[in-house]
Amino acid sequence: MQSALDPAGEEAAAVFQLFLVMVVGGALIWIAVVGLLIHAGRRRETPWSAEKAGRLIAWGGVAFPVVVLLALLAYAVWLMPAIRPWLARIAPAPETIDVTGEQFWWRIRYPASDGMAGFETANELRLPVGTRTAFSLKAADVIHSFWIPALGGKMDMIPGRTNTLSLEPTRTGLFRAPCAEFCGTSHTLMAFSVVVMEPDDYAAWRQAQAGGNRPGVDEGERLFAYHGCAGCHGVRGVTGPATLGPDLTFFGQRQTVGAGTLANTA
Repeated sequence: MQSALDPAGEEAAAVFQLFLVMVVGGALIWIAVVGLLIHAGRRRETPWSAEKAGRLIAWGGVAFPVVVLLALLAYAVWLMPAIRPWLARIAPAPETIDVTGEQFWWRIRYPASDGMAGFETANELRLPVGTRTAFSLKAADVIHSFWIPALGGKMDMIPGRTNTLSLEPTRTGLFRAPCAEFCGTSHTLMAFSVVVMEPDDYAAWRQAQAGGNRPGVDEGERLFAYHGCAGCHGVRGVTGPATLGPDLTFFGQRQTVGAGTLANTA
């Protein structure tokens, strides 16, 4: 699912609330302006006096829009800590995940936690529901933009700079996240999946990922080595770390192939 109108996170709910209030405020101004236009266009036996016309313009065309716009601005500023909680220095996140945008995929690194080793994956992000998670956002080549519409607002990923974002999912599910900044010819094919899990399921997944994947030597592993796939990709416990391309450990568990391009089916 990829919709900012069906929020599944604290920040997305605040953005959706702001959207509704802005729509109502804009509708009030539009109704007032159109009403004034209709009222002014009616036929009259005698023309308006300059004083009466001036009062109509001052109250309907100046005072009303100014009051409504100031109220909307004040509301948006008041809501800002809920949309960007780290700016208000509240709700610290217990974990920070490194996400790097590359042409045209996502490198995701989970830190070591509770005695478990850190690990790297690609094009799929897993989060525990009801827990705030911070993201350290970087770009390896050009400007990308990290955006999970159902969970919260977007943040640019700029080469040579690290930006920080934090999100707190409020319900489990599978969500789609596109790159929200044009980054080249395959920009529209650059997306990732977000799986929000129950805390116990998330902990079990982290444990399995940190343990790596060491199958017995089989035909697939032989072909992986023979064709030089390990020159760019990695499988934990089988090859060295991924360098140029996505890490392929537990690749069969991922929801999509090619950074959200195709569903990962048999």
